[in-house]
Amino acid sequence: VDFEERAAALGLDLSQVNWDSIKLPSGDDFGIKSDDEDLREEEVEFEQGFGNIVVVDNLPQVLPEKFDKLEAVIRKIYSQMGVIKENGFWMPVDEKTGKSLGYCFIEFNTPQEAELAKEKTHGYRLDKAHLFAVNLFEDIEKYMKVPDEWAAPEMQPYKPTENLQRWLTDAKARDQFVIRAGQDTEVLWNDARQLKPDLVHKRSFWTDSYVQWSPLGTYLATIHRQGAAVWGGASTFERLMRYIHPQVKLIDFSPGEKFIVTYSSHEPSNPRDTHRVVLNIFDTRTGKVKRDFKGSADEFAVGGAGGLTGISWPIFKWAGGRDDKYFARIGKNVVSVYETETFTLIDKKSIKVENVMDFSWSPTDSILALFVPELGNQPAKVSLYQIPSKVEIRQKNLFSVSDCKMYWQSNGEYLAVKVDRYTKTKKSTYTGFELFRIKERDIPIEVLELENKNDKIIAFAWEPKGHRFAVIHGDNPRPDISFYSMKTTHHTSRVSKLTTLKTKQANALYWSPGGRY
Repeated sequence: VDFEERAAALGLDLSQVNWDSIKLPSGDDFGIKSDDEDLREEEVEFEQGFGNIVVVDNLPQVLPEKFDKLEAVIRKIYSQMGVIKENGFWMPVDEKTGKSLGYCFIEFNTPQEAELAKEKTHGYRLDKAHLFAVNLFEDIEKYMKVPDEWAAPEMQPYKPTENLQRWLTDAKARDQFVIRAGQDTEVLWNDARQLKPDLVHKRSFWTDSYVQWSPLGTYLATIHRQGAAVWGGASTFERLMRYIHPQVKLIDFSPGEKFIVTYSSHEPSNPRDTHRVVLNIFDTRTGKVKRDFKGSADEFAVGGAGGLTGISWPIFKWAGGRDDKYFARIGKNVVSVYETETFTLIDKKSIKVENVMDFSWSPTDSILALFVPELGNQPAKVSLYQIPSKVEIRQKNLFSVSDCKMYWQSNGEYLAVKVDRYTKTKKSTYTGFELFRIKERDIPIEVLELENKNDKIIAFAWEPKGHRFAVIHGDNPRPDISFYSMKTTHHTSRVSKLTTLKTKQANALYWSPGGRY
């Protein structure tokens, strides 16, 4: 329709209209394209955030001829935390002197790697004069906006969270269990009275490899490319905390769930070198790294039975109880015991034990049991050490030993040492038990041998919280099962056999959690 004809039909005098006063609503062109459309500049999208960049301060100030050496050292340190981007390293220089200014910028592939670099290298001592100060680049703006005068923070209202032990209050006294099939992970109620278990929670792609309950059932842990995570709750299973550890492969909890240990193994750049191992110990609730350990796979495989790349997992064993006060690992001719207040070696040195092969903590007390095999004319031995004093409180020499295994009773009252010994001809072995009464004065030791010395020991198990134990012995497929007691009516300090079940089809022993059955 012609514009002037339309105006005449409406009785409008266009000569009286002030065209400059007419404005279209912002962002609306009513279908009329602007003549200046082709002159508009294209909007440029900028990458938001600098969370993957760290600033490392307190570096040496060096001349240009030492730039490459310093950069190589810094790259070696930070490449352990993650992948540094191409052209992701910049060290500013003083234009007048040509010296570096004492700080650098490092850009990682992900913010998680940058956060890990900050966590693990802030306070790192390069040498006597240089202690790293590491910050995320995006934090600098936050520090610049700190007000000159302090103001009290606003109190946030309390928001109750889910009870992480809610499953213990189930009216039907059911347990929960988890199943992972394909990419789906399901948490279900175990109810023997139902043909089909009740679903609690289901999620796809919840983990990259496997899931694991914590010892007390508080958390469900998952494994991811950038680290581990724990989840919990009555039914929602919300994520409670993340633990940054790129390429993590294995995890382990301390008995009281205060700490979580993560493990990764990295391919060496030189094929002749061994895998590089990285271990982190995190505070479960805060996600902060309390201590890290790095080294070759060989350093962590000493004394172990083998496993992933020669590693025996878990590398660290925790002292008994829920205090999570001590943990230890075995090395070449040493057992290193750490305390969790400072995460350092007790007395700043390890326990030196020549040729030590295995160790085990009491489930309830800070007592270490060590096994040393025979070496030359030296007999094998089992030693008990009190921690933190590291005093040897008991020792038993063992002769003609082929193998040895230690079994603690759940209350820490007894320790059974199963000893396989060579016969005089060295052509065969027989088995006996050394039974330590830990709670009694001077820790008396009693020797138990089966009626038939040649019987093969198939399984051994202590009664939980009790004084009895069971042994499957003899030849498959129908061995015997014998039950013994560390206490009797007439001889309270003598082991006695209670009964033997003859020729039973059995190859494993399991007591009920409360004992008795």
